[in-house]
Amino acid sequence: MPQPSACLIGEDGVSRCGWCGEDPLYVHYHDHEWGVPKTDDRALFEKLVLEGFQAGLSWLTVLKKRPRFRLVFDDFDAEKIARYDAAKVAALMGDSGIIRNRAKIEAAIVNAQCFLALQETTRFADFLWNFVDGVPVQNHLRYQDQVPAQTAVSKKLSKALKARGFRFCGPITIYAFMQSVGMVNDHLVSCHRHEICAGLTVAL
Repeated sequence: MPQPSACLIGEDGVSRCGWCGEDPLYVHYHDHEWGVPKTDDRALFEKLVLEGFQAGLSWLTVLKKRPRFRLVFDDFDAEKIARYDAAKVAALMGDSGIIRNRAKIEAAIVNAQCFLALQETTRFADFLWNFVDGVPVQNHLRYQDQVPAQTAVSKKLSKALKARGFRFCGPITIYAFMQSVGMVNDHLVSCHRHEICAGLTVAL
C-alpha cells in the first residue's frame, strides 16, 4: 500500500513540502514566497490574476513565465490593465512568453476593473483578510494528501468576489490563492517553513 506523501529532504538537507520537488525556481518560491502573508494591494492583485492563469496548469508553468507576465502586463498596474483594448489583447495573444488564453486575458482586464471598483470603498487587502479575521489560518498537517483543495472560507470568498464581477476565482483557485498569500499556512508540520510562517504577523 503506498505511503502518504510527506516532506522531501532536499540535497541541501532541508525538509520541504513535497509539491515543490527539486526545481530551483520552485524551491525558491516555496522557501521565500509561499505562505508569507501579503498585504500590498498590487501584489495581491498580481497573485489573483496569475492564479487565474494557472487554472488547469501547474503553478511552475506560471512561475517560469512570471517575469514576462510582469513585463507585458505593466507590472500588474490595475489602472493600466483596466484600459487594455482589443489591440492589446491581440498583442498578448501573440506573445509566446505568457499563457495565451483569450478568456484568461480578458478576465484579467475585467478583474482589474473590479479591483479598482472595490478599492473605491476599501483596500483589497482589508477586503480579503477580513475573511480570516485578519489572522492567518494555521493548519497542522502531516501529509500532502491532507491538504484540502478548497474550504468553506475559500467558497465564501469566491462567492463574494464573483458577486463583485471577478472571473476565474472559483473556490479551488481561491484556496490556492489563500495558501500562496499567507491567508492560510499549509506548509506541512515537518517542513522547515511551517514554524517560520506560523510566526509571521499581518500588518493591515
